[in-house]
Amino acid sequence: MHIPDGYLSPQTDALLGIASVIAAAGAAYKTAHTLRAKYIPMLSIGAAFSFTIMMFNVPIPDGTTAHAVGGSLLAILLGPWAAMISISIALIIQALFFGDGGILALGANIMNMAVVLPFVSYGIYRLVAGKSGVSSKRHWIGAAIAGYVGLSAAALCAGIEFGLQPLLFHTANGTPLYSPYGLNIAVPAMLFAHLTIAGPVEGLVSALVVTYLQRTNPVMLQLKSNTEKSVGSFRYRTLIIGLLVLAVLSPLGLLASGTAFGEWGGEELQAKFGFIPSGLQKLGDFWHHAFLKDYGISGYDHTFWQQALGYLISAFFGLLVIGMIALIVQRFLGRSQGRTS
Repeated sequence: MHIPDGYLSPQTDALLGIASVIAAAGAAYKTAHTLRAKYIPMLSIGAAFSFTIMMFNVPIPDGTTAHAVGGSLLAILLGPWAAMISISIALIIQALFFGDGGILALGANIMNMAVVLPFVSYGIYRLVAGKSGVSSKRHWIGAAIAGYVGLSAAALCAGIEFGLQPLLFHTANGTPLYSPYGLNIAVPAMLFAHLTIAGPVEGLVSALVVTYLQRTNPVMLQLKSNTEKSVGSFRYRTLIIGLLVLAVLSPLGLLASGTAFGEWGGEELQAKFGFIPSGLQKLGDFWHHAFLKDYGISGYDHTFWQQALGYLISAFFGLLVIGMIALIVQRFLGRSQGRTS
């Protein structure tokens, strides 16, 4: 799902980047009237959850891997606009520090995972849950369907973006310049991975968390509609402990061998197709400054336990960065709103 640099043309990157900026501006506008300094932890916890859950790769029968995003659950709890902000933060950190997803392709990844996923999921969830009481089973059923369909819709968008590249950008003899997969390959491959494995995982995670909250803290399922009253009951300590547990368990993502479809490097493409598209070769190494490339320590990833250590360090480093961003934003908003008051 994380599109690397070089798989999409600069024109495609620019178009999706502009669309993502417009969507981000809309998200900022929509949340401006409800977002207060004391609410920042909700967004940061959402970003941290999305960041850690994406480290848990699951194997696909065709030999590739995929992962959940957590965007459906965040849309249910925070609303789609706030969920977009949280997921975007996670995607930016992944691209900058870990090389997971391209810098040039960041707009495409935000559009797929931070815009399409939460908005489709939220629409389906509201359709199924309707005006039923917070304890109704329609909520967890809606969460399950929303997670499954939302993630699959995001995967479909990524498949279309991959598949359009050979049609629109190729040499005179038809050789692809960027993604070598046509629509007949990219769309079925992306949908297969997410309809069979990753989508059910996204739906299951969403449904289980919603069911748990219905029994233990139903007020959290009303955060979007009644934020002022709900924040006081928000159990940040429990959620932070849960995030730390996810971070500790993150090396389990290494058990899924293989690379996700559309995330192969130049050497892997050479082996699979017999050539490396020239545009992909040119743009594939655009970002050289990933601090923990592929969630590991360079030169210290020869054994599983070394890779697991790299995963642990990466998980906690990511949580630390998200926490620092939240603290800075919270203080900035606090001072700004204090002067306004």
